[in-house]
Amino acid sequence: MTPQPIVIKVGGALLEDAEAGLALLTNIATIAKQRPVVMVHGGGPLVETLMASLGLTSHKIDGLRVTPDEHMPYISGTLAGSANKGLCALAIKAGLTPVGLSLLDGNMVQCTALADKYGAVGTPTAGNNRLLHSMLEQGFLPVISSIGCSDDGRLLNINADQAATVVAELLGAQLLLLSNVPGVLDANKTLVSELDLAQIAVMVHEGIITEGMKVKTDAALLAAKTLRRPVTIASWASPLEEILANTTGTRINNTPTGAGE
Repeated sequence: MTPQPIVIKVGGALLEDAEAGLALLTNIATIAKQRPVVMVHGGGPLVETLMASLGLTSHKIDGLRVTPDEHMPYISGTLAGSANKGLCALAIKAGLTPVGLSLLDGNMVQCTALADKYGAVGTPTAGNNRLLHSMLEQGFLPVISSIGCSDDGRLLNINADQAATVVAELLGAQLLLLSNVPGVLDANKTLVSELDLAQIAVMVHEGIITEGMKVKTDAALLAAKTLRRPVTIASWASPLEEILANTTGTRINNTPTGAGE
């Protein structure tokens, strides 16, 4: 039986920490000997730095950053270009054989513009998985940026958590959402090993889960519902072996905790 693939989503902060990035990719090189691995990345901080240097600004509507079409050459250049190739370079240093991709390559993900008011912001749906399967069968590490494309050829900026969820859906893969935090912490700042929708709702109501962590848990809940399997929020500094063994990080369940998967 072919081992279940792992999709690892990393946030833009990793791209600004080459030491942490190399450590993670070195760990991935070990895991990839047993199971196929795909990496999906964002790169918000890098985009914001570039946009500021160019004197370009944007605003948010309902928490989503508006992306004018005229900004897309810079955004796609940063995410699919410098960010993606930076990670690929670290992967080579870690002994891996990466292939830098975007969501539009091989028609792996179909994207649709969300609404005119958001500009070139899109939503992804699973497309064709042949390219990814081919890459994994040949032992490559796909490194996928969250740049997509509509059917009429319009480049779109896709939320990286949503992108990773769709890639995991394409492969029937286990999904890890990695960032610079160890997982969800309780009121005593102790790592919580497992949570479901109801438990997260209580922690949000009590002000324990807020701001950035709420964004992460919302993404994990949506991913767990879409994939119909648990999703893990963890730190990229934690050993992947421990994350995969559920001995660190927070496992977000799509069913009530203890009710099975």
